Amino acid sequence: MTESTYIKVGMADLNVAVGGAVLKTTGLGSCVGLTLFDPVVRVGGMAHIMLPSSDIAKEGQLNVAKFADTAVPQLVKQMQEQGAIIRRLVAKMAGGAQMFAFAGNSDTMRIGPRNVESTKLALSEFAIPILSEDTGGNFGRTVELSSETGVFVIRSVQFGVKEI
Repeated sequence: MTESTYIKVGMADLNVAVGGAVLKTTGLGSCVGLTLFDPVVRVGGMAHIMLPSSDIAKEGQLNVAKFADTAVPQLVKQMQEQGAIIRRLVAKMAGGAQMFAFAGNSDTMRIGPRNVESTKLALSEFAIPILSEDTGGNFGRTVELSSETGVFVIRSVQFGVKEI
């Protein structure tokens, strides 16, 4: 087995990998780690989504990777530039945890679940199927996606390492 090239995806960031490179993001709490993969041309993409909607963005330069509704279209676009075809894309995702308990049922405090819902909605607009997910709970995750195989590895202190 050869040593892989790792491409870090920071918070509110996205990136695309080819040639067997591995995309990796850490610190997924309420954030969603979304991956897309085209198995024919072996292009992988990852977004570290922090918030559900760009509607709350303040004036100034919009960071499209920060919001589910803008990150998904941008990730699809960048993957197409590397030869991916939308109808072949498949998604896997993790994160969206409810990291803290709050009194009451305020929707504004449900950031993790809302991130998951908004990401799924954005994927549905492209008709991209979600093959698997590891979302919810109240724990953090680190995730990796291989651009060679599409294998999605999830690490957490509570549950160790698993592949989906």
